[in-house]
Amino acid sequence: MNSWLKLAENELWIQKEMAALTEAEKHDAFYKSLEFGTAGMRGLLGVGPNRMNVYTVAKANMGYGKYLVNNFSGDLKVAIAYDNRHQSREFAEVSANILSIFGITSYVFLDPRPTPELSFAVRELGCVGGVVITASHNPKEYNGYKVYDETGCQLVDHKIAEVIQYVNEIEDETVLDLSVDAKDKLVDLDRTFDEKYVARLKGILLRNDEPKNIKIVFSSQHGTAYPLMPNILADLGYHVIVVQEQKAYDPDFSNTKSPNPEDKAAYELPLKYANEHDADLILVSDPDADRMGIALKHAGEYVYLTGNDGGAILQEYIYSTLIEQDKMPKHPVMFNTVVTSDLGEKIAHFYNVDVEKTLTGFKYIGEKIEGHNQKQDKTFVFGYEESYGYLIQDFVRDKDALQACLMVSEAANFYLNRGMTLIDVLHGLFERHGAYYDHLESLALSGEAGLARIQRILNHFRDNALKSIDGVKVINKEDYLKQVDSKGNVLDFPKSNVLKYLLEDGSWIAIRPSGTEPKCKFYYNVKADSLDNAKKKYQAYSKELHNIIETI
Repeated sequence: MNSWLKLAENELWIQKEMAALTEAEKHDAFYKSLEFGTAGMRGLLGVGPNRMNVYTVAKANMGYGKYLVNNFSGDLKVAIAYDNRHQSREFAEVSANILSIFGITSYVFLDPRPTPELSFAVRELGCVGGVVITASHNPKEYNGYKVYDETGCQLVDHKIAEVIQYVNEIEDETVLDLSVDAKDKLVDLDRTFDEKYVARLKGILLRNDEPKNIKIVFSSQHGTAYPLMPNILADLGYHVIVVQEQKAYDPDFSNTKSPNPEDKAAYELPLKYANEHDADLILVSDPDADRMGIALKHAGEYVYLTGNDGGAILQEYIYSTLIEQDKMPKHPVMFNTVVTSDLGEKIAHFYNVDVEKTLTGFKYIGEKIEGHNQKQDKTFVFGYEESYGYLIQDFVRDKDALQACLMVSEAANFYLNRGMTLIDVLHGLFERHGAYYDHLESLALSGEAGLARIQRILNHFRDNALKSIDGVKVINKEDYLKQVDSKGNVLDFPKSNVLKYLLEDGSWIAIRPSGTEPKCKFYYNVKADSLDNAKKKYQAYSKELHNIIETI
């Protein structure tokens, strides 16, 4: 803390923030350094080493810059984008200035841009990497920092480990000189660059000649999908209604109760618009526009889709259309994660599409795409996570809400023209493959004590055998930290603090700590002969699991 107190002698913002902290807040801000982990950094804005601020961002870029010059040669370029959050532009400028120390030229967007457009820009501009300043769907008090490789994919474990090593070599971030000016190592990217990204987005369409009879309400939740997303939809002929109160780049998210598409509170104002305009479809993106959520009118009421529902429906539409148009490539492959619903795998296999699983984190999907492209043995046709992240074509190597919004709009319009809703499609999939009910529960536990309890919960379930739940036998336990299951089979995944219990009835339950928030997450994938019965089974499983957690 002494080094920060010394800084405060000359920096008024530090003086003010230090004076406003309670003793508990001060402890949390200074008891450790903000972790630069496998997903970069994300944390509360503020003073101290355990907060997002210009000094911790500079420290991260010193590590990233050293990684880049040690792994690449020549004239190095990096693309930098940022979202609408507090200090995002400032952190982007700090990033460019620090990277210039290493002789790296930064291409920086002049305004907030979607995270997937950053991934595209890395590839389009021939960069060796990229930086995004974003905390995605976190509350307004947060910001974050993510780094990308030369393929436009977030750095995977063996690459980020080197960055982390360099970052950790800097023990005191306050010694860094922030007066550096990038000058001739800075290139501005204006709205004209969007045209290249938009052209590729329109290239994913499968049935653009269909009459556009659907009415769409869209919200960017004060984030970066505006104005790109509604402009593209309108240009394609869709009747799109923008939630006006949520289109401004507002770092306080003033007109939404939650910017997270996983949270039904995010749909409150869009739902009001949908009722007023009798809309068929509601599309909501998160602030950095890599994830999106869906609600739609079915049988006179608006129904929310989970991320798993959306992935199932998109697969059904894409695969059936590709086959009908004789465009399905040879050796197609779909990627999803170990906590994604089994329904997606059933659909893929029905259409003779290979399935490969990854850990949570779209970087693992991006890595697999690149691996198969290099070997030319399988062709990517779809990738998704249960947390509302989808990718249709791989000119982006991260989840892309804009691609997903376009394809969901096209699918919903196609089925509407045939007298069906997306819920009808989903129910048809249940009839074909069995009913699946997927639900995510999150236990929020913040601060030092919260992190300790999350670890106790994981340790308890790891060390104590769960033989059954609500009378249903556990037939296998997969431990991704130990990289083995209870039958002795090796799990060919990077080490990760994830547990997954497979039940005799075809259901499973997974437990993992969030990589971006102070939460412990519980995933339920429940299979039954009907959706109602699957929901009842989930309630019983959840009740018993909560009873166990309360004792830990």
